[in-house]
Amino acid sequence: MAIDPVVLQQKDYIVQMRRYFHAHPEVSLHEFKTAARIEEELDKIGLEHRRVGETGVYARLVGKKAAGGPTRIVALRADMDALGMDDLKDCEYASQNKGFCHACGHDGHTATLLAAARILKSMENDFAGEVRFFFQQAEEIGQGARQFVSAGLLQGVDRIYGSHVTNTLPVGRVGTAPGPLNASCDFFRIEVKGRGAHVSMPHKGVDALYAAAQIVTSLQSIVARSTDPMQSVVLGIGKMTAGTQYNIVAEEAELEGTVRTFDPAVREFVNKRLTDIATSTAAMLGAEARVTIKSYSNPLINDAEAAAEVRDVAASIVDAENVDFAYPKSMMAEDFADYLPHCKGAFLYFGTHSEKPGTDKPNHNGYFDIDEEGLLVACSMFVRYALYVLGK
Repeated sequence: MAIDPVVLQQKDYIVQMRRYFHAHPEVSLHEFKTAARIEEELDKIGLEHRRVGETGVYARLVGKKAAGGPTRIVALRADMDALGMDDLKDCEYASQNKGFCHACGHDGHTATLLAAARILKSMENDFAGEVRFFFQQAEEIGQGARQFVSAGLLQGVDRIYGSHVTNTLPVGRVGTAPGPLNASCDFFRIEVKGRGAHVSMPHKGVDALYAAAQIVTSLQSIVARSTDPMQSVVLGIGKMTAGTQYNIVAEEAELEGTVRTFDPAVREFVNKRLTDIATSTAAMLGAEARVTIKSYSNPLINDAEAAAEVRDVAASIVDAENVDFAYPKSMMAEDFADYLPHCKGAFLYFGTHSEKPGTDKPNHNGYFDIDEEGLLVACSMFVRYALYVLGK
């Protein structure tokens, strides 16, 4: 690997900041202390900044080198929210906030972008143009990127770039691809209303639990029988609650789940079919169903030109043989997608797997950890791609 000396000089800082954020996780839209610490670091660097929403942080750096023509603008994005789950690791930087954990690597993303800001600030006399830093909240619930978009912070931006840790690749390898990379994400809730009765006299009630169970089964027909087998679709139900006591016919039941697709037309069809099946199945059994669907993220579709640029910059760091330019699509969602309809950009995955314990665990696992050597690649990408865009 060809890690820049200026990045190697930031290694201790990256590790220190990553471990601080890891020990102090905050969930989506509640990243108040995280945002305050980011602002504290930006003040030390000497970068102007402001809040986006209540917990997002935006910073801006304008190069001082005289431009020979029109200047360009590049945006660099890192997400910073954690998850509502226990950290099961036994290490010095384990979560100090019980019930909250950085089990997706956003702590490393934030630390890496802060280090990139330090480096680019030190080089401000060497480039013309503008770098915008997006320390973005609420990626896990798909509510962060759209706040930056609504604030007009993509206006005039030529490229936006973001990245994510992955334990499916070893340290020193990266992956990206032109076109679809991550699926859309829609959340749905189905509330079923029945009528209570004693279980010994079920005919006098309407069993909401039974109706909900039939809805769960019927919804599986959407993927199995109503969508093109060549299309990638996930319809998953992760939560079901019903009833109050063992001998009472359940009066209410509730389901929560998600729909994931890559195609907007398929997405629309599946959500409509879901609503129709839930309401008609409940009605057939004498119950009522109310369906709520929330859009959390669009499908992430890399711009082909920007993806090729990112590939070439990555090859200058980890060598071409360590860049997978046909990185497999994932049904996981990523709200970086919400930037791409407004600006050319690309997203990249960088490897953090090694012999270090925890680096073989999947995202959203209580033992999840990363090899921090991979963050040096991520920081180099932020710096080199920003300079590439500004100097193109």
